[in-house]
Amino acid sequence: MPKISLSLQPSEAVVVRAAATIYAGYVAAGKVAEGKEEEWMGKAVREAVWIARAADDAIRSDTEMD
Repeated sequence: MPKISLSLQPSEAVVVRAAATIYAGYVAAGKVAEGKEEEWMGKAVREAVWIARAADDAIRSDTEMD
């Protein structure tokens, strides 16, 4: 199997970690049927992005201007 190289930006890495946590919750809850992994992973990514956007809208960071 060829080695895959990834280079994620910090914000992408945060979303990946959140999506992995969400997906793990689905797996632990028994929601992910065999053959449906990609579908549930996509759902987890969409939800992680939604959470990230909601947090970005709600929080003004030190580097953002008024």
